[in-house]
Amino acid sequence: MKSKEKRRKGISLKNIIIFFGGILVLLYLLIFYNYFFVKSEVLAKEAVSQVTDVKISNKELVNIDEIIKANTENNLSEEYITEEVDLEYITKYEANQELPKGVIQVIQEGREGKQEVVTKITYENGQVVSEEQISSKVTKAAVNKIVEIGQGAGSTYKVKQGDKVYTISDRVEVKLEPNITSEKVATLGKDVELTVVGIDGEWYQITGQGIRGYIKIENTTYVNKEEVVVEKNNEEDNNSGTITPLSFDIELNKPSGLSLEQFKKILTDSKDVNKVMEKNAEYFYYIEEQYNINGVFVAAVAIHESGWGTSKISKDKYNLFGYGAYDSSPYNSAYEFSNYSESIDLIARVFVKYYLNPKGTSIYDGEQASGKYYNGATLTGVNKKYATDKNWANAVYKHMEYLYNKL
Repeated sequence: MKSKEKRRKGISLKNIIIFFGGILVLLYLLIFYNYFFVKSEVLAKEAVSQVTDVKISNKELVNIDEIIKANTENNLSEEYITEEVDLEYITKYEANQELPKGVIQVIQEGREGKQEVVTKITYENGQVVSEEQISSKVTKAAVNKIVEIGQGAGSTYKVKQGDKVYTISDRVEVKLEPNITSEKVATLGKDVELTVVGIDGEWYQITGQGIRGYIKIENTTYVNKEEVVVEKNNEEDNNSGTITPLSFDIELNKPSGLSLEQFKKILTDSKDVNKVMEKNAEYFYYIEEQYNINGVFVAAVAIHESGWGTSKISKDKYNLFGYGAYDSSPYNSAYEFSNYSESIDLIARVFVKYYLNPKGTSIYDGEQASGKYYNGATLTGVNKKYATDKNWANAVYKHMEYLYNKL
């Protein structure tokens, strides 16, 4: 009896252990299944649900390249260019009491230097909208031009055939013909004695030093130091008939024809409170004589840009034109000159070389025009590259008209 009860009790305990062990195994399998299979199925369903929620447009597919191109063209873009360009020389005007008043003699020819310039070009819709010089570095120094201006009474003696003359510049070119574009025969230094065998306008035909050719009169002086050449009558009256008529389309690469006294007359004005234009009127005459440019135009630009010489740049830096000023820092970047004559002379050469003549045109001192900004030798042509203000040409013309009306 006892043995049978023990056997039943033992079997019952074993079964219980097996039973609960099985339950634990089933629970473990259930948890494993839910974690790996049910979760993946739910995520898959969610993903499918998200995809099925996307609405497909009936419109054509977007061309990404077209969008990129359109956005690029519509936005402003900038380009930085580094190039070596000419460094314009400065002209120094010096008074000479031994020369008749108003007579010009070039003592030393100017020589351009070189500078490395960084320019920022701004584009809009693929078109250039502005160019700004942001920095420059001199790589070769320029040599100043020196011009003597007569201040004395002088003599009215005029050189004739057979007279002796001396060169007064350190670099005088002798040409085959009386033309600046003619072939160069030789280059002479200062104080070379020559014999005049003929006179052709602004040229002497000379012999000496084993050469024969033509030399510009302004680069010589008469052998007798007490008698000098009067090259031109500076006292032309208003009825001389040489004044170029004013019009909006006037060609600016030709002199106005005004005499020295006429320039002084039109630039003496009550608006010139500091008398800047009045005291420097002669230099607008001298640039006409040397560079073939309308001096009234240059004066009008000076008046417009400096407010009759009252701007801060004009007063502090003797810069009547704001020359060299960058848009980002106009005052600091503007060129500084020793006097107003230097800025007047420089801007005249800049206009002649870059704005008023096509590339390759013979200009002053045997140079050729760059024509980099040439769009015609008129106010409208200059306006296109010189000023961003589209009304600049009209404003300058009003000043020219005002000055011409004072004749």
